Amino acid sequence: MPTFRTTFARLLLIAQFSALAAAPLHAEEPVSFKKDIAPILVHSCQACHGPKEAKSKFRIDTFDLVMKPGSSDEPSITPGKPDASELYRLLVTRDEDERMPKKADALPAAQAALVKKWIEQGAKFDGPDAKAALVDYLPRVEHPAAPATYAGPLPITALAFSPDGKTLAVSGYHEVLLFNPETGELVRRIGNIAQRTYGLAYSKDGHTLAVAGGNPGELGEVRLFNPNDGKLISVLLSTSDVVFDVKYSRDEKLLAACGADNAIRIFEMPDGRLKHTITNHSDWVMGIAFNHDATQIASASRDKTAKVFDLKKAGDMISSFSDHNDQVDSVAFAADDKQVFSSGRDRRLFQWNVADGKKAGEVGLNGEGFEIALEGETLLVTSSDRNVRRMSAKDRGNQKTFSGHKEWVYSAALHEGTKRAASGGHDGEVRIWKLEDGATVTSFVAAVK
Repeated sequence: MPTFRTTFARLLLIAQFSALAAAPLHAEEPVSFKKDIAPILVHSCQACHGPKEAKSKFRIDTFDLVMKPGSSDEPSITPGKPDASELYRLLVTRDEDERMPKKADALPAAQAALVKKWIEQGAKFDGPDAKAALVDYLPRVEHPAAPATYAGPLPITALAFSPDGKTLAVSGYHEVLLFNPETGELVRRIGNIAQRTYGLAYSKDGHTLAVAGGNPGELGEVRLFNPNDGKLISVLLSTSDVVFDVKYSRDEKLLAACGADNAIRIFEMPDGRLKHTITNHSDWVMGIAFNHDATQIASASRDKTAKVFDLKKAGDMISSFSDHNDQVDSVAFAADDKQVFSSGRDRRLFQWNVADGKKAGEVGLNGEGFEIALEGETLLVTSSDRNVRRMSAKDRGNQKTFSGHKEWVYSAALHEGTKRAASGGHDGEVRIWKLEDGATVTSFVAAVK
């Protein structure tokens, strides 16, 4: 005869099994748009459906835009109904001519399943602002490690001397490489960086290195590092495409960045608060430069113009120079801040007035002009003719041609204190020069072997 204890135990088991039967075997976790869906859209779709290019008139760079139909007028998302959602249909269709992403592998099954489940659950939004760019609230990226060794050299797209001139920062792959500029010895590797680096800038005390770059078509960033130990200080900016340049103002109260989203952003330092966003250019902004008191900023753009903006008036345009007939890559203010130098793909270096944007003079280059580095009256211009020209900023007179590179020269840096110049080429070669006579101090290939 069962005892009270065994009868109670049986009843308890029956109750437990009944509860289990009433509940689903696996409680369905809600899919987060912010954490799960936005990263998929940014990394797989934004290159063709972002602010610069919106194929089929469909954009996915904000949640509001994701929910709007493209040129087909079919609902991109119908909450609760994946099969009635054009975005999902195009991700999973077997028709390779229709399937998205175009000319790429199909979305992994696990990611497609996440999109489907998110729609089934009602396509809910859990981000901070439906009108904000998706990249603004993506989780901070932990970038892949740089390769232990390089299979081959990379083009040198950015260089910067440390304030004391004892270290040269050089662009690498998923890293920045620090070299001794006198010996060419590798000092340190700074990782946790996007694929490519296009801009580098040291703070005056040498304790911060700003790194601008990104993964083309996916992500742009400005990251701040301590160059003395390689530790990440902060991610100042994340945007939808690569950042091409970063500059500190001379008083270091401001830091500016520009890139392939056609914008210039001005941050107050050291807190990193965004002060101005300038969107006057109609194409990529390739280079920027502050004037000496940081009241103005000049810009170079793929839209074939160079401009100057007033930072005392929220970035209002002061003047625009339109004599370039091709992409403009670099700008620099003259010592008196009344004129600007600009160079680009049209093989000319121009000097023009800030006040009215009129040309003051020009110098023909034997190749495309990629970068201007200017300190005091010393002006360096790099070119696709494999040379670096040292010119007088007073009269644009050619004082010395630094020859020795075997490929196009993309980047340059000056250090007045040590009287050194650095240049980087398409073949990965970095050359260090004496400013006075153009003699080579050392040269090395910035690739880890």
